[in-house]
Amino acid sequence: MTRLSIILPVLDEASAIGARLGALQALRAHGAELVVVDGGSQDGTLACCAGLADQVRVAARGRARQMNAGAAASSGDVLLFLHADTELPPQAFESIIAAIDDGAQWGRFDVRIDGAHPMLRVIERMMNWRSRLTGIATGDQAIFLRRDVFERIGGYEDISLMEDIRLSARLKRESAPACLAASVTTSARRWEKHGIWRTMLLMWRLRAAHFFGANPENLARQYGYRGDS
Repeated sequence: MTRLSIILPVLDEASAIGARLGALQALRAHGAELVVVDGGSQDGTLACCAGLADQVRVAARGRARQMNAGAAASSGDVLLFLHADTELPPQAFESIIAAIDDGAQWGRFDVRIDGAHPMLRVIERMMNWRSRLTGIATGDQAIFLRRDVFERIGGYEDISLMEDIRLSARLKRESAPACLAASVTTSARRWEKHGIWRTMLLMWRLRAAHFFGANPENLARQYGYRGDS
């Protein structure tokens, strides 16, 4: 029987992590393994995870590093990389296993942004359309793949930003993704904090810069990361 491991990188998520992990208990009941990887939280995130995950690990700060560490610690045949501010749709477990059993090597979900602003509906449609057209997925879309494929391509590159784009590009050379129409729901907190138009333009600019070979560490600083998750 195919076993799913959910890898959840976290950093200073104490205010919400309990609810996020609570929502994943149904998947654990289905036999999924849940591995939380903390990147050095200072707000008590680790304590909030007690009893709600199969493993709670600490790794060097950085989403790519944390996800690689979680994958190495996990035991599933299929890996699902889930951001701490993203919620899976109902029947996510069955959808992933069905796609893999159908022959997919990797895949992702469509995405919905949880804010109420009408422009967010346009943005999420554009994200989903772009992903289907290009075969490239972002981490917000809950990328899943077979363990043997992840190990064969060497996992995530140890960079501070665009690790999901780089992974998708390498996976696309292996095969086209399974594009699941069910939507994960991701937080609008960055959009609401920094402004929808400003955030959208920044993301477009950073993706363009990455396409033309810009250093991911410089892009991460422009995005507002401190080299963290």
